[in-house]
Amino acid sequence: MDKKKIPTAVYAEMTPNPATMKFVADRLLISGGLQVEYKNTQEAKGSSALAEELFHFPFVKGVFISSNYVTVTRDESLDWDMIVMQLREYIREWLMDNEVAVSTIPAHLMSRADVETQKNVTGQKDHLPSSSNEVFSPSPWDEEIIHLLNEYVRPAVEQDGGAIDFVGYDNKKVYVNMRGACSGCPSSTATLKGGIENLLKAKMPEAIEEVIARSV
Repeated sequence: MDKKKIPTAVYAEMTPNPATMKFVADRLLISGGLQVEYKNTQEAKGSSALAEELFHFPFVKGVFISSNYVTVTRDESLDWDMIVMQLREYIREWLMDNEVAVSTIPAHLMSRADVETQKNVTGQKDHLPSSSNEVFSPSPWDEEIIHLLNEYVRPAVEQDGGAIDFVGYDNKKVYVNMRGACSGCPSSTATLKGGIENLLKAKMPEAIEEVIARSV
C-alpha cells in the first residue's frame, strides 16, 4: 500500500537578505517554539532529514528551520529565479511524505534562548546544555533581556526568515547571534544598532550600553 500523503502547501517569500529565500508551509515544522540552523550536511545528520536532503543541492549553503518555515541560503552560482520553483516543489513534496522536519536538536546547535524555551516548555528547573561555545556566566539581567528579545524582536525577524538569539551579557554589553536570513544580511547591522540596541537601551538604560553580534 502506498504511504498516505500529508496535504501541505508551500510558498516562497523573499527576505531582506538576497542570499536567502523563505519557504513557508501551512503546518508546523518544528515544535516547542524552537529554531535550528544547519551550515552543512554533517550538522543536519541525525537531526533534520529535510535539511540533509536540501544540502544535496550543490547551491545550498545553509538551512534554518523555525515554526512553519524553512529559510535556505544559496551560494552565488545561481540566481533565485533559476531555482526557487524547483526548491519550493521539492520542499512541498518532501513535507507531503514526511510529518517531522526536525527530529532532534543536538545541544551544540541550541542557542541559549532555545535552552530557556525548552526549560519553560518542559518545566525543567535544572540546567540544560546549550552551545558548547558558550563562555558567558549567567547574569541577573539575562531573563529580562531574553523576554524583551522574544516579545519585541523575535516576531519581526521571524517574519524576515531569521533569528537573533541572546548569547550572553557582560559589562553592560549584550551579545547576540544572527541566524537564518539575518546571518550575512546587508541590513543586519542597521537592524542590530538601530532597532535592537535602541530598544534594549530604552528598556534597560541602567544595564545596557551596547549590543554586539558574535558567532557561536
